[in-house]
Amino acid sequence: MYTLYNPKQHVETPYLFFTGKGGVGKTSVACATAIALADQGKKVLLVSTDPASNLQDVFEVELSREPIEIPSVKNLYASNIDPEEAARVYREKTVGPYREKLPESVVNQMEEQLSGACTVEIAAFDEFSHLLADDSIFSQYDHVLFDTAPTGHTLRLLTLPTAWSGYLEEATHGASCLGPLSGLGDKKDMYQKAVESLSDSGKTTLILVARPEESTLIEANRASLELGEIGIENQLLIINGLLNTHDENDGVSTAFYEGQQEALKKTPEGLQEIQIFSLPFVYYSLTGIGRLRQIVSDAPLVGFEDDDEGTDLSPLSELKDVIDDFSAKNTRVIFTMGKGGVGKTSVAAAIAVGLTEKGHKVHLTTTDPAAHLDYMFKNSAINESLSISSIDPEVEVENYKKEVITNAGELSDDELSYLQEDLESPCTEEIAVFRAFADVVERSKQEIVVIDTAPTGHTLLLLDSSEAYHKEMSRSTGEIPESVRNLLPRLRNPEETGVVIVTLPEATPVFEASRLQNDLKRAEITPKWWVINRSLYVTGTTDNVLKARAASEKQWIRKVKEEMTDNAALIPWMKEVKIGYDNLKEFVQS
Repeated sequence: MYTLYNPKQHVETPYLFFTGKGGVGKTSVACATAIALADQGKKVLLVSTDPASNLQDVFEVELSREPIEIPSVKNLYASNIDPEEAARVYREKTVGPYREKLPESVVNQMEEQLSGACTVEIAAFDEFSHLLADDSIFSQYDHVLFDTAPTGHTLRLLTLPTAWSGYLEEATHGASCLGPLSGLGDKKDMYQKAVESLSDSGKTTLILVARPEESTLIEANRASLELGEIGIENQLLIINGLLNTHDENDGVSTAFYEGQQEALKKTPEGLQEIQIFSLPFVYYSLTGIGRLRQIVSDAPLVGFEDDDEGTDLSPLSELKDVIDDFSAKNTRVIFTMGKGGVGKTSVAAAIAVGLTEKGHKVHLTTTDPAAHLDYMFKNSAINESLSISSIDPEVEVENYKKEVITNAGELSDDELSYLQEDLESPCTEEIAVFRAFADVVERSKQEIVVIDTAPTGHTLLLLDSSEAYHKEMSRSTGEIPESVRNLLPRLRNPEETGVVIVTLPEATPVFEASRLQNDLKRAEITPKWWVINRSLYVTGTTDNVLKARAASEKQWIRKVKEEMTDNAALIPWMKEVKIGYDNLKEFVQS
């Protein structure tokens, strides 16, 4: 269907940026590309800024921010920029001068403002900007590969003239990225040069990585458009994990194959306009030099091999056990949390239906614009004890932006441009919907509230002070709603609230879920359950390739059970999301 991706034929620029939704395999594709180019005699530097990077496991050597030669691959050098560590250094550089000079409570709030995703991204960009802006890199390496590209938001923000003016220090409008930007210092020229390198089609190729799944293709399209808007137009797309053949006698294999084909038919128009290549679905994890060489060879190996044969897992809980637990304890507020694409909306809907069938009055809501709860229950009767709503982030954000801009007063054109761009931050959405969350949670006095997509621990901590509440939540009213005052204590109460983390039995989703759990624990919220979704391990598939992949899931299921939580449930891979009340009821009661 698509030409197989082969770096020897398809890589033409010195700089390569790999980006894509978590879990699509961009680190593996970046590593395989680097090895293939090095094998051609090219001198290659591979730089990872992915918090879940497994470069050290792949190359079996300790890595740091300083490039080192990979002993097992001639001509290949690698460095691992830990964005969390980069953010910590960046944070301390910004906050350090104020220690002992300001009250501890103020310093703590400054640190928390610098603990979010924006800071991590800007700190990582600060690290690899040195490489992009350094002309000597061209003379040292033939290719520099970056695993994880910066977002268009960060790049636009760093090019706005107001980001470099004294306005940053003087502004009091409360924009969400002021903290992260406060440590930029005098690096305007370096950042500008880095952005120019990114947008030079003769220097840089953006490699979008997706799986043959609708959600990852949508994310790739979003990144393509967002980065294209700032001039990064030299792009190609790699569809990773494409099942090219299937066992017609195995229902799981047939459904898996047909599901991928249906998703590909829905590829966004924008992506169809760029070059598309594919990599096959293989039984093995893409780690190890030999396997990475193989995946981008002329004949990738897709045969069967069970690396973990004969070591079955002990029985795991099912989703109905999660529902039974919440029902027995009369948990009043239930959050499903997780990265996009892991199925948290489906899990939230199933939990809500299960609790309704147990006689509880339940309210189900979401803030995920892609969740489509109405679609989940399309053309089906709904039990009268279940009500459904949606907090529209777009509406909440627009209202919030208007309030912020109005309260900022008279601004110059540059100042207004900066403020408007700053309000495109992911942090803005979290803050904007926070009050709506609080109002929904208030309903738990009368009914169980199931919420798909909750505020992160960072957002909760950021708002956990009277100053932050006043600044972020009461701009127009001058007072803090009682529901907002009550929300964080309520979420921290395990007798009242249960958090469900949803993940997949794969490396990146598990690592990302682990970081999410740590983030929540900083806010004194401990998740009650982990749900491992879409597991081939429990399907009983007999297809050679899928059966081997099922075996490879075991290590990640064990990691969740043994290291992450005492309460883990497993949901089997299914061809389609369960749609409609009756189908969901049948699923959770089976």
